[in-house]
Amino acid sequence: MAHFSTPDAPRFSVEVYQNEYLPEGGREVNAIITVTSSGGGAAGGPSIPAPAATPYDGAPEAYDAAPGRYDGVPGAYDGVPGAYDGGGVPGASDDGGVPGGASARAAVVIMVDCSGSMDYPPTKMRHAREATAAAIDTVRDGVAFSVVAGTHKAVEVFPGNGRLAIADPLTRAQAKESLRSLRPGGGTAIGTWLLLADLLLGSADATIRHGILLTDGRNEHEEPQRLRTVLDACAGRFTCDARGVGTDWEVEEVTAIASALLGTADIVADPAGLSADFTRMMEAAMGKEIADVSLRLWTPKGAEVAYVKQVAPTVEDLTARRVEAGPRAGDYPTGSWGDESRDYHLCVRVPAAEVGQEMLAARVSLVQPPPDGVGGPPSPLAQGLVRAVWTADLAVSTAMNPQVAHYTGQAELAQVIQQGMNARKSGDAEQATAKLGRAVQLATASGNEDTAKLLAKVVDVLDVAAGTVRLKAKVAEADEMTLETRSTKTVRVKK
Repeated sequence: MAHFSTPDAPRFSVEVYQNEYLPEGGREVNAIITVTSSGGGAAGGPSIPAPAATPYDGAPEAYDAAPGRYDGVPGAYDGVPGAYDGGGVPGASDDGGVPGGASARAAVVIMVDCSGSMDYPPTKMRHAREATAAAIDTVRDGVAFSVVAGTHKAVEVFPGNGRLAIADPLTRAQAKESLRSLRPGGGTAIGTWLLLADLLLGSADATIRHGILLTDGRNEHEEPQRLRTVLDACAGRFTCDARGVGTDWEVEEVTAIASALLGTADIVADPAGLSADFTRMMEAAMGKEIADVSLRLWTPKGAEVAYVKQVAPTVEDLTARRVEAGPRAGDYPTGSWGDESRDYHLCVRVPAAEVGQEMLAARVSLVQPPPDGVGGPPSPLAQGLVRAVWTADLAVSTAMNPQVAHYTGQAELAQVIQQGMNARKSGDAEQATAKLGRAVQLATASGNEDTAKLLAKVVDVLDVAAGTVRLKAKVAEADEMTLETRSTKTVRVKK
């Protein structure tokens, strides 16, 4: 295990957990990679006031300043009436960005659903305003920020003019005052919100770029393919946490946003819980200290990567996100980091060998791009080695490493919950019972108490050890959606 650090940056470490022993002719090497970062500096910047809020309905010229960025987003604003209505905006700067040419190390955009359904019940919009105010109060001095109202179009609420404000007591007070303008009305086109957030975040010279998105309904005013294309365009440009409030939104849409943009997804079934949730999200965002970190995997000639998955704190398959990084090396995105620890499951297939031989199966590194996009190799942050040793001792070669066994079970748990809930929705009671019964077994055996409690709201557990369950005749929609949304959350190995 190797450590590298730079001033004001968190210190990273890599630990490798594996059974390196393979039987003669064995090819598959599995390892759990624990990555920990700690001890970084604050992600703030200079505190200066921003201009007064000037809510407006967008800036059409903003897209002219980003040539080619959205070439892969067909019809980005076709069929979205008024998405960026109006001509020039009085008082807007020529270059956008943060006021006075100031820079910030971190920037955040809060996207609030203001579609017509936010008026049912009327208290939902009030709770959304209060939650946004709570999030604004949590923004650290020196962080660039903005608030966007989302309907079938995206409208800047604060500070306006295609800019970000720099957080301080004055701008936070101005931003909270501007929330009075949030009124429900219109449809839902989430891709439009994300594109505006991308433009705003891209206007600031910030290394850490983050979004917080709240929706209460389905993405009904744009085609599903358009949202997927927008997510592809925004991936790697900023991270985003997504929340669904109430029970009228689509779990797959909210979780897809968080997955593509390396954020978190959750349900807030009761709007009264929004303020606490928004505060936690913003606190986590303010704790990020380093951005655009990649897990670099080098493998020797003849070896191939079967998969790379994040397995804690949630399950996220990163295999298809590989970006080639030189001969036999590839980078897998991990997003932004604060003081935290995550686990990854690596599976590599190596050339078969005879007893007594050994080899380096993979070298795992944490890397960060050089600052300001200058040339040169990425900065190494930490490194670990995965080995393969062939042995004739079957007892040794067939033993599964405890960490590998645990996370293999956690990944299966997430999978069978999704399969079981899908079967339940389609009316296949037999398949749903079998899959959710297996989920109960896995959750209990691994000590995943939170998931076990959620499962108990969907099935009656008759025999935990055998996985014998009975589907409940009536299940609250909020309980069903909570289980689906949180199905990928895992627990770590008990030591």
